[in-house]
Amino acid sequence: MRIRIYITGGTFDKEYHELNGTLFFKDSHVRDMLRLGRCNLDLEIRTLMMIDSMEMNDIDREMIRKNCAECDAEQIVITHGTDTMEVTARLLGDTIKDKTIVFVGAMVPYTFGSSDGLFNLGSALAYAQSLPHGVYVAMNGRYFTWDNVTKNKSSGIFEELTKS
Repeated sequence: MRIRIYITGGTFDKEYHELNGTLFFKDSHVRDMLRLGRCNLDLEIRTLMMIDSMEMNDIDREMIRKNCAECDAEQIVITHGTDTMEVTARLLGDTIKDKTIVFVGAMVPYTFGSSDGLFNLGSALAYAQSLPHGVYVAMNGRYFTWDNVTKNKSSGIFEELTKS
């Protein structure tokens, strides 16, 4: 069972510019993260874009949706910025029913050394293999369905919209 990973950017892949203090994109760190995690899965990794999710627009989201719909893999993990992850998850959840798609992100860039990204990525890969078809968000050891998730901006964690 091959799992497709789509990279779209977000904090996961940001770098810190030491001279001016800004965050920017250079290359994805996903391959390094998988190597450090000693990942032994059959994966195919494709970069769709490298942008902050606050800059993502409807055209970008449609590109993600189209790639997922046309992908021959039934298990897909999408790295995505956390600020608008739930927006993109809702678009896919409304339209794609025959795959297991798991969105994942990080609150701290991987290059900072104390990132939650490595743990979140491992969780997302496990969820992609074990959950039924549907669209999910995986953060901090939990998964949420596409239609029942929000990022709590004051605490910086994802939670259910309604309690089950």
